[in-house]
Amino acid sequence: MHSATLTMVNESVFEREYDLSWAGILFRGSMLLISITFMIGAIQAQNVPPPTPTETPYIVDGVTETMAYAIGHSLKITGTVRNGAIALGGDVIVQGTVEGDVAAIGGSVIQLEGSRIGGDVIVLGGAYRHADITPNRNPASMTVMYAGYEEQLRNIMRNPEELLAPQWSAAYIGFRVLAILFWFIVSLALTAAMPGTISRGIERLQLSSLRVAVIGVVGALLIGVGVPFALHYLPTPLSVLVGLMALVLILVAGLFGRVIIYAATGRWLQRKLFGIGKKSEALALLLGTTFWMILSSLPYIWPFVVAVVLVTSLGLALTARYRVGWRSPQEMPATSQK
Repeated sequence: MHSATLTMVNESVFEREYDLSWAGILFRGSMLLISITFMIGAIQAQNVPPPTPTETPYIVDGVTETMAYAIGHSLKITGTVRNGAIALGGDVIVQGTVEGDVAAIGGSVIQLEGSRIGGDVIVLGGAYRHADITPNRNPASMTVMYAGYEEQLRNIMRNPEELLAPQWSAAYIGFRVLAILFWFIVSLALTAAMPGTISRGIERLQLSSLRVAVIGVVGALLIGVGVPFALHYLPTPLSVLVGLMALVLILVAGLFGRVIIYAATGRWLQRKLFGIGKKSEALALLLGTTFWMILSSLPYIWPFVVAVVLVTSLGLALTARYRVGWRSPQEMPATSQK
């Protein structure tokens, strides 16, 4: 079985002088935190209990030309399905034949003895099991599996309202606190390593927030429409290039833009709470990070908060090459010509 685990104002707000040794320490600390997070995910992926069907599944018998699917419960195929099968919040149990791909989100794919799967197997949150020593699969097919958080994904698929109103528990609060610490460390590291870039981004956000938001919305629409179009219609090399460029842009925007938003918000909160004379970069970053993490944890409004942060971050990334407050040539001081 082949499996792959998947596990994206002219006054400077921040001081320009930093102890580079501390910047290195903060950067290494953030990288260590990221590594620990991926290690925990990998350990959880390797220790998934064997999935077993725990309910009466929806049974598909006979020959089906369309895709077979189930939402909120398991799916059992005893006949022949020509165009693939998927279960959201349940298992896919193959006892007959599936010519296309088989996918389960919040469940597992279980291939019983003598059954056949002609396409790929995609599992998010569960595992892929087969009764035969060598499963009856197309040799060219792939198995993509992320084994972890099965119960959480299953509950989300069966109760989508939990996404809008998350359950407040000790574990949920603990994850929020870890998220605050993670982004605080990342913000400190980036601010120490690139104070000029962060400072100019805050200045741009303060002076032209509407322009940044509009450009972010336009960029998000272009990426959302252009990337699928490129992947579908352009030649493979060009489509891969477009997809990689869009992915890099989203990652850069999500990192630098978020830090700029946290820093600008924290600086504003610092002025409101402690007055103009109080200036601490670390305190400003902590206040801004905490503020946005609390907003993104509130029931029902967190999707809007996340969308605002993502669009604004994208706008900051797309306007990073421009300087705010350009003066016209008439306003430029005259220079003496020799």
